[in-house]
Amino acid sequence: MYPNLYYVFQDLFGLDWKFLRFVNSFGFFVALSFAGAAMVLAMELRRKEAQGFLQSKEEIVVVGKPASLSEIAVNFILGFLFGYKIIGLFISSSPLASSPREFIFSSAGNWPVGLLLGLIFAGLKWWEKNKQKLPQPEERKIRIWPHDRWGDLTIYAAIFGFAGAKIFNSLENWDDFVKNPIESLISFSGLTFYGGLICAALAIWHYAKKHNIGFWYLNDAVAPALMLAYAIGRIGCQVSGDGDWGIINSAYYTRADSKVALSSPEQFNHILQQNKEMYIGQFGSLDKVPHLSANAPSFLPDWLFAYSYPHNVINEGVRIPGCMDQYCAQLPLPVFPTPFYETIICLVLFFIIWSLRKRFSIPGTFFAFYLILNGVERFFIEKIRVNNKYNIFGFHPTQAEIISFLLVLAGSGLWWVLAKRAKLSKAPLQSS
Repeated sequence: MYPNLYYVFQDLFGLDWKFLRFVNSFGFFVALSFAGAAMVLAMELRRKEAQGFLQSKEEIVVVGKPASLSEIAVNFILGFLFGYKIIGLFISSSPLASSPREFIFSSAGNWPVGLLLGLIFAGLKWWEKNKQKLPQPEERKIRIWPHDRWGDLTIYAAIFGFAGAKIFNSLENWDDFVKNPIESLISFSGLTFYGGLICAALAIWHYAKKHNIGFWYLNDAVAPALMLAYAIGRIGCQVSGDGDWGIINSAYYTRADSKVALSSPEQFNHILQQNKEMYIGQFGSLDKVPHLSANAPSFLPDWLFAYSYPHNVINEGVRIPGCMDQYCAQLPLPVFPTPFYETIICLVLFFIIWSLRKRFSIPGTFFAFYLILNGVERFFIEKIRVNNKYNIFGFHPTQAEIISFLLVLAGSGLWWVLAKRAKLSKAPLQSS
């Protein structure tokens, strides 16, 4: 496991670059997922513009004005925060610097660097606007295409997606949220994908309505981007070991060297009893610990079926013998590496929907197709994932199972409604 990029470069290249400790592996892959999604979205928007499905919009802008005091002030604040907190984190000798989250949300920082960066940011803004200043500011009409707005769409999706993911994660883990609500909300762990998807979708719907972008065409353009982003994001879960893994594979146990070996039922129960405090804390009782026994075929490595997540970022499990680092935990009983499964499955699904995207003639049905595929994939992967369950009329589904089932229903219903509407619109008028 690589909790942050420091471990990646140290393991692969032998480089001891301490500053990379502040670049979280999960956050790095989340950033990559947004970058990949933005690229795919821009390509699809351009294609739909070329087909005449999406139109540009004229907007009036004022050019030639000098920088206002508010613009200079905003840039100064941004520069100050960047210097005081971000750069301050890398050069600080404070004990808090070992934990980026604690440092960011504390009062610690570097005042000289913050003030210097603030003045530089404010000065650059003044210089940029002054260079474009006209004797008399004037209004101009500019034509903005939907693909020009891909940056705004990505930012909207990132902000509201993160907020939605945290809200839904808090609802899914309500007991933990009640114990420490502030910690739960500001932590960068515990992100529920469907919460992010729902909130981001609402934000993008509002943005599209505001800027007169065809909603169903936009949804169709977003579909492959969402699938790609999910696949890349799951790499971050696997690489960092953020706790989003599967249930225990009781056919194996974890050795001291972090490798896995075949286990007997007696050995499984013995290790379970040895670590009963950990498992009772998670599941309430040893009888409720979810597990499944599955041996890896001889032509596949054991870790594909049972992985101990050594050096995981949340320090879950037991201490690795001889390890003296910040991240020294591994799971005593290995689990199914479901993030890896989802990365492979969703990459395959991305290439499938990418190859089929031109065959959907009815606006919105391509997005409905994405909803069905996504819902089916997540519904079945939930069968071997660790999640809190609800009690609904004797059934015990997880939050993700409920939402994924609703997504399949919504996708199927949406496809039927849109196809029927398109058929009726093409039907010849009956003479009375």
